[in-house]
Amino acid sequence: MLVRLFKDSTVLAKAAADQAAATIRKAIAEHDHCRVILATGTSQFEFLEALIAMTGIDWRKVEAFHLDEYVGIPTTHPASFRKILLERVILKTGITDYRFIESDAADFSSAVREVGRQVTTGPIDVAFVGIGENGHIAFNDPPADFETEDPYLVVDLDEACRRQQVGEGWFADISQVPTRAVSMSPRQIMKAREIIAVVPDQRKAKAVKLCLEGEIRPAAPASILRKHPNATLFLEEESASQLNADLRNRLNEETQVTVWP
Repeated sequence: MLVRLFKDSTVLAKAAADQAAATIRKAIAEHDHCRVILATGTSQFEFLEALIAMTGIDWRKVEAFHLDEYVGIPTTHPASFRKILLERVILKTGITDYRFIESDAADFSSAVREVGRQVTTGPIDVAFVGIGENGHIAFNDPPADFETEDPYLVVDLDEACRRQQVGEGWFADISQVPTRAVSMSPRQIMKAREIIAVVPDQRKAKAVKLCLEGEIRPAAPASILRKHPNATLFLEEESASQLNADLRNRLNEETQVTVWP
């Protein structure tokens, strides 16, 4: 995995968007289609805004999936990831081919199986992910299931994850945050040809440290990204602030640093 460090979140977002746009254009040029996984969460907003501003992308040839969704929340709820992606990406780009997790469907289990079938019909060209304050990727809270081959899982959300949602302003208090979600599994995320992980903000510094230092382990779900042959982690000064001195020095001296193997 490559790690890149930038001075602030705005520069980070632009650099990540440049790389993402180049990947999308390349996929379309090579096979007239690009399959992407979209992340939500406030830490992704600046990156997504920069990405949709990029020129030279034929969004009609992009097929989009998303990482996760709360169980039982309708698309009208402000915290619905479907609502966020519709408003911030789908309607602004004109993407017509998108597959949402209908986690409030009457036949919930069938809906989850169907989106899992759809995402596995072909390779994913690029997955955009964030890292949660507790180290999760998608809604795979620690300890994450690194073994299952199921493309999507129904997971229980831990207290730290639920408090993050309150802190970001999506819910008034923790009692309103759902206790379960549908999440793309770690193994399914790792099947993407490329992963772009956008992680700004001081509140993510501990999670970044867990991701990059120590063993690759379910207790630090994002650490699995280190095993991907074509993943890039985009950091800025605040999110990288708790990294050990050696790694920080390398990041300050080099354009990008390889972490693992």
